[in-house]
Amino acid sequence: MRAALFEKFGEPAEMLTVQDVPLPNILPGTVRVRMRASPINPSDLMTVRGIYGKKPPLPAVPGYEGVGVVEEANAGLFGKFLLGKRVAVLNSAGGNWQEQVVLPAKFVVPLDARLSDEQAATFFVNPAAAFVMTRKVLEIPKGEWLLQSAAGSALGKMVIRLGQRYGFRTINIVRRAAQVDELKSLGADAVIVFDGDQADGFSLAAQVKAHCGEGGVRFAIDPVGGRTASAMTTCLGQNGRLLLYGTLASEPLSFSSRTLMSVGARIEGFWLSNYIHTLGLLGKIGLMRTIGGLIHEGILTSEIGETFPLEQVQAAVRAAEAPGKPGKVLLRFPG
Repeated sequence: MRAALFEKFGEPAEMLTVQDVPLPNILPGTVRVRMRASPINPSDLMTVRGIYGKKPPLPAVPGYEGVGVVEEANAGLFGKFLLGKRVAVLNSAGGNWQEQVVLPAKFVVPLDARLSDEQAATFFVNPAAAFVMTRKVLEIPKGEWLLQSAAGSALGKMVIRLGQRYGFRTINIVRRAAQVDELKSLGADAVIVFDGDQADGFSLAAQVKAHCGEGGVRFAIDPVGGRTASAMTTCLGQNGRLLLYGTLASEPLSFSSRTLMSVGARIEGFWLSNYIHTLGLLGKIGLMRTIGGLIHEGILTSEIGETFPLEQVQAAVRAAEAPGKPGKVLLRFPG
């Protein structure tokens, strides 16, 4: 079978090659899935660069999520139930950018037939993170403000729609003025153009407080880190919480301790796989059903851009990082 793999860390377009690899052996407790599609997420590219939270042993195949069909199972009654079913492939170890993948049966989720392959392939990383952060971790009440950076991203747009659905209000930080009208058309309550490399946190705080009041915001989420997240700390109000869920910027946060001390605010890290591991089987099933329903409603849908065959993985990863791309880039597998 064919797989996209890398033998050393570096730029994805240079490191990734498509090669013939042996068909994986199926072990007790696992299933073998014939892949149909897998998205290219920032976490995949960071893994290839060696800057993600964990480094795989090399050589390695990227790909944390995707969709496929279970063709073989060695996982008891649950495995028999999964045979022949289309599933979301939640591969926390990576490895979905290949024609077939073997992984523990508990990491695949049967899918609603109403979901297209494109939405099924992007079922987990962005939709689950957006829902869990806002509804389960922060539990943002109706009427409260949420401040988010990278609001023009796929996940950022999902958060805006979740705000419309559940009644919380969003202040959305973007770096390009061209994104303002688009986000307002989605239902963003406020959009602020801010570049942490060009402006300081106090200017951001002034703009945020012009919308939500001098007390600042109680809830904030950020996938960038660096100067952007540092600036967001100045926007936190009494008992405010800033949830960090990414490291798009390479530099560390920098801010005065008094920024948090004076209002009793705190900064927390969020990693989706850690949260999922805290759930029992029924909790996971319930979460996935909720997410599937919200995708069907159009709340947690992903905008899909270009689709590439596996053999064109180098072109695909370049397209995934192109500024202003129309949506999530997918890899497609034969059959």
